[in-house]
Amino acid sequence: MIATKARKKTAGKSAAREKVGSKRTARSKGDISASYNSVKEYNGKQYTGMAIGRSHKWYYDKGEWKETKITPDLWEISYAVTKRRAGHAPEGSGVPVGTAYHWYIMAHQDVRKLNANDYSTVLSGFKYKVAHKRASSDKWSATTGTQRKHMIKYLKEMIDQLESEPVVIEFEYNGKKFKGEGTPVKESCHDGVCFSLEISLNGEHVGIINRLKSSWKMNEVKDQKFIDAIGQVIQLWYE
Repeated sequence: MIATKARKKTAGKSAAREKVGSKRTARSKGDISASYNSVKEYNGKQYTGMAIGRSHKWYYDKGEWKETKITPDLWEISYAVTKRRAGHAPEGSGVPVGTAYHWYIMAHQDVRKLNANDYSTVLSGFKYKVAHKRASSDKWSATTGTQRKHMIKYLKEMIDQLESEPVVIEFEYNGKKFKGEGTPVKESCHDGVCFSLEISLNGEHVGIINRLKSSWKMNEVKDQKFIDAIGQVIQLWYE
């Protein structure tokens, strides 16, 4: 009898825990959806969707990259591929199926020949949203002329960014000297301090470094101590 009561009591506790767990999961999903769709603010500009500082990770299928030489230094490129999320989107966090975007990309493509037919390639830079089209609409959020104005504005901002004073970077790591500069990403700057910079060292583009709450991060570099060494120089520059 005592054993039966104990089993019933244990079963009751387990059921209660499952009920609380399911409520917590439902609340969590609701919180994610509400957070994604809530109106946020960045530098006085309102926006919705993913919060500033968050990131996506994607895997790209075997795609088709075509390039045509126009001048000795200028090429036309086109790339078509399906990209797939690493993991799964939280329920309620994404836009409806059929939503479309027009992005304008400015990036570094760092290439190294491996053999007669293969090259390693790393692409790093920025993409700027020119316009979007809702799944329920046939119209884009901006006309062709307005989209062109958006791109002109973005290119002018990029020119201003490239012409700004760079952060001088000089340090030694593992017995090797590094010398270069960091170009501040203007929109990441607050009160004269910039939290994202494009880094070039010893004449080579290294990538973009971002200051997080308590550390520095670079998507293209795996050695965290090397990243921290760059971040320390940047930090001292602004002190």
